[in-house]
Amino acid sequence: MKKSRNKTAIVTGASRGIGAAIARKLASMGYDLVLTCSESTGELGLLAKEIKDLYNIKCDTIKADAGDPTEVAGIFESPVLEDGLDVLVNNAGVSYVGLLHEMKTEDWRRVMSVNLDSLFYTCRGAITLMLREHSGSIVNISSVWGNAGASTEVAYSASKGGVNAFTKGLAKELAPSGIAVNAVSCGLIDTKMNSCFSEEELRAVVGEIPADRMGSAQEVAEVVARIIDSPAYMTGQIIGIDGGWI
Repeated sequence: MKKSRNKTAIVTGASRGIGAAIARKLASMGYDLVLTCSESTGELGLLAKEIKDLYNIKCDTIKADAGDPTEVAGIFESPVLEDGLDVLVNNAGVSYVGLLHEMKTEDWRRVMSVNLDSLFYTCRGAITLMLREHSGSIVNISSVWGNAGASTEVAYSASKGGVNAFTKGLAKELAPSGIAVNAVSCGLIDTKMNSCFSEEELRAVVGEIPADRMGSAQEVAEVVARIIDSPAYMTGQIIGIDGGWI
């Protein structure tokens, strides 16, 4: 007879913004967590203490560059995952704003490694654990630019287009094993990633959004929670949260 355990989840890029909001939401649902970030370890540590105190769950924090396969492999050595893994949320991401012909090769590679290569590294580890239970949910955080494309964000758009194709392909591969794979396609969300834009630029974009505002990280977290609680038959979907924009 198997001992009962809390469900477990990995959230990458969890130190702030959407990742932190998802971590808080999953903790409130009783998940034990493995949270990662590449640099902001102080913020991640404070988040982990907050949710452990509030929800009495296990929470391990790991410094790992999502674009580095060796560091990602270390995530799966967490003791929180000793008895299995139920949910993987691939949230880690970086942006680049600038003209493509002025972009350096190393900047292109960085965007691709963190936004797209990372999914291969994390899913490779997660699938091995999920196959043991013939169940699981993988949620990839994508962007409306993965479908529509954005001027001066060509690399970012290409990486998120890759995320969407990756999601659909892996969903088909894992459906027979009861593992769902979906993505959340975010519009303009009020996070630090958009701090590179001026208030005037942001107002201009908001003016194009029917909801007439930016979305919040908490709203994205609510969508992720609903996806995780959906039947496994819902898989391969790119679910938009953009205020009716795109």
